[in-house]
Amino acid sequence: MILTINIENTSTVVGCNDGSRFLFVEQLSTSTSRTELEYAISFKNIIELYALETSEITGAAISSVVPLVTNAVRGAIKRIFQLEPVVIGPGVKTGLNIMVDHPSQVGSDLVANAVAGIAKYEAPMLIVNMGTATTISVINEKKQYVGGMIIPGMKVSLESLSRETAQLPQIGMDLPKKLIGTNTIDCMKSGVIYGSAACIDGMIKRIEEHMGQPIATVVATGQYIRHILPYCERKMCLDETLLLDGLRYIYEKNQR
Repeated sequence: MILTINIENTSTVVGCNDGSRFLFVEQLSTSTSRTELEYAISFKNIIELYALETSEITGAAISSVVPLVTNAVRGAIKRIFQLEPVVIGPGVKTGLNIMVDHPSQVGSDLVANAVAGIAKYEAPMLIVNMGTATTISVINEKKQYVGGMIIPGMKVSLESLSRETAQLPQIGMDLPKKLIGTNTIDCMKSGVIYGSAACIDGMIKRIEEHMGQPIATVVATGQYIRHILPYCERKMCLDETLLLDGLRYIYEKNQR
């Protein structure tokens, strides 16, 4: 069984795959103050929660956009499972052809998403990942990673709106009652939900115009994608374990 871990700015997603399916996918809060031991306890508790033995975990792969947490998680994996995890970064085989100005600057999460997308779907494709930030990755018909966009995420936008304006309250990402809000809170909800959906639809249209060809597949993933997908006009393939699948593929590639 392979443990796959994606460390994001606000959350850390942990999945366990037996080669054919995920036995579990769980989420922890990401904290730079949490120690190696605390992460180790969290991983061990999750394993035991699903009635698994630590000895059943034969490998692990990590992607991270929080360097301060990466070493703590790596040490926790070594402590609990007595194995060295594959950490996505320089020197790790991915098989992905990255055609950007500085390939080393492409986040490990984007790399893992792209690897899984190419393995599972038809190109050219876009991968829309809605997490702390909303990212769009562009993969051309030759299955090359050619770039993308980084957009402020829904939660970041909402928190910034409330923080920077005196009269707008903090709200959750609840679904709006209708498109045109008739009070402050409903206006904010409509703005973040329908506004995010319109942004995604608009970016897809502009990318197709720029590339001069239709996009065969748009893959939707990430923590907040379920909030937005029903309101997008463009048809997308929902794949909530895309990144974890990519980590599993990369792990296997580096065992050969």
